This record gives sequence, structure tokens and C-alpha cells, in this order.
Amino acid sequence: MSIKSFISFIVITFLCVSFSEAYAQVFPKIVKKDKTQPVKVPDVRKIETFDVQEYLQNLQRGTDSLLFKDRVDLRRRLTAVSEDTLSLVWLPTHQLVQVTDKIQIDSVWVTAFEYYSSWDSQRIDSYDFNPKDFKDTVYVKLYDPFYGTNWSNPLDQTKINSEFGFRRYRWHHGTDLDLNRGDPVYSAFDGIVRMRSYDRYGYGYYLVVRHKNGLETLYGHLSKFNAVVGQEVKAGEVIGYGGSTGRSTGPHLHFEVRYQGLSINPTELFDFSVGRLRSSVYAVTANSFDHVIKMQQAVYHRVRSGENLSVIARKYGTTVRNITRKNNISSSSVLRVGQRLRIR
Repeated sequence: MSIKSFISFIVITFLCVSFSEAYAQVFPKIVKKDKTQPVKVPDVRKIETFDVQEYLQNLQRGTDSLLFKDRVDLRRRLTAVSEDTLSLVWLPTHQLVQVTDKIQIDSVWVTAFEYYSSWDSQRIDSYDFNPKDFKDTVYVKLYDPFYGTNWSNPLDQTKINSEFGFRRYRWHHGTDLDLNRGDPVYSAFDGIVRMRSYDRYGYGYYLVVRHKNGLETLYGHLSKFNAVVGQEVKAGEVIGYGGSTGRSTGPHLHFEVRYQGLSINPTELFDFSVGRLRSSVYAVTANSFDHVIKMQQAVYHRVRSGENLSVIARKYGTTVRNITRKNNISSSSVLRVGQRLRIR
């Protein structure tokens, strides 16, 4: 091969290699995916119709397993001596009970104690409880910080104006505590408002609160409400403001404690002189209602000059209708001075 031919071969070979490199296929760089990054998945959830009955059944099974595992058994009606008043554990249920036309509350308040089967927002005593049949002792736990329940004095200052007991012609069912008009009034224990009403010839504006410990408290002669029927309140929460409404000679709080609708001396629970509870547990016994049994005994009244049925009824804390029915007379009957009327 001549030198010229050899040079031509070298040049052609060089050009072919250059062309092949220029038009060679370039592969993309492979990048490994970070497995730690979440993989986005399209939202393909199907919208289904909400089954109310299935939801309630599931909720019932869930709550019943908690409610019935210990001492609180709402499936049976309890007697006055078998109530679990020492348990302050309250859980929601799926059932509601109607208190008024517009208010509904959780049924656990109704079924926890036998006398809770009555939810009357019109009458203070609606339980039909006869203290003569009460022979046992029921221990009521007033509060328990372990379960988040507490207590409070009904006022910041608890000076007694008038004691619990018989006064003039009738029984005074509460303890009167001194206050200034507009002073805040507090719920004594955790509970729910059962009554909010007005009594022209008695309590004036008043509230009744049903408590989780099995008791009820009444707050009378208020000037203003700060709670409504069906509202849950905590101990120490302001539920009203002091005043002198109704049958009152001056600003004070008429404070009552009741069990199954019957009054108990508040000073058996509260030591108002030092502003504290006497104990965290209160024992309800037959002696707690001695005054009620005495009141149930026959009471008669001698008509005096200037008295009429309305005056006599107010003196004894009863109604004209009760007096007329017991004495077989009408509301328009003319009373004679000295006439003997049965009151109870």
C-alpha cells in the first residue's frame, strides 16, 4: 500500500469514529426513588349514606360495656337501699329524655337512681317518697376529686340569718344565708338544672339543681338567673345572683338540700360557720326525715278575726284547694271566728 493510500485510510477511519460518537444514543440517568417519601394515592373513597340506627347500636354497645362492667348497672331499677350513691362515674348513653318541649338531656341522669325516673320541671317534690318506709342508711359521696367532682359553698360568705326548722305556722325547709343584692350564687355540687321558676308567696325566683351524688339543692329569693333548665353546671359555677324576691323581708339566700324531694338540714352537710363540708360522705338515715313525719301528722287551725282561706293557706305553706278538700267546703265558704279547720 502506498503512503497516499495509507493516509486516506487513516482519515476516513477518524471521520467515521467521530460521526458515530456524535450520533450515538444517549440514555437518561437512572435516579433511584427515595422509599421514605410517601406515595401519593388518588383519593378514591366512596361516599356512603350515614346509617343512624347502626351508629346508635354501635354506640350503645360501646357505652354499655363501660357502664355495666362495675357497680353501676342501669339495666335494673334500683331500690332506695341499693342505690350506688358512692359512685360518681358518669358516662354518656345514646338515649335522650325530653325535659321540656325544647330541651333534651342524656338519659343517664334519669336511670342512674330510681327516683331519677321523674323529670318534673314544675314541682319541687315529684318523687312520691314516703319517709315512713325508709328504714336503712344510704351513704352519699358528696364529692370525689379522683373522678373530677368537687363542691362549693353557695356563697362567698356563709353567715346564717335563719336556721332550718319550725318557724311560726310552718316548717322552714332551708337555711337562710346573708348576702347583698347581686352577690353571685354558686352551685354546691356538679349537676344539672331541673327547675327554674318563680313563687310569688314563697321562694321568689329560684333554681333547683339535681346533683350527680343523688341530692338536690334549691336556691331561693334570687334577683337574676344565670342558668337554664337542662344546663349542666359544675360545683362553684355561678347559677344566679342574690336578691329578695318572693316572701322575703330582706336580701338573703334560702338554701335547701333535698333527697328524693324531701328536705334535709343543710347544716348536717355544711359547717357554714367556717365555710366547709363536714365530711365527703353524708349518711341519709330515717332520722333525716323526722321533721317530715311530724309534718304529716294532722294539723288543725282555729280561724281568727280577719282571716280567710288564702291567708291561712299561706301561713301553713299549703293551698286553698287542699284546705277546702280536707274540710269539705268550697273556696267561697264563709269562715266563722273560732272555726276549726284541718290543714294536714
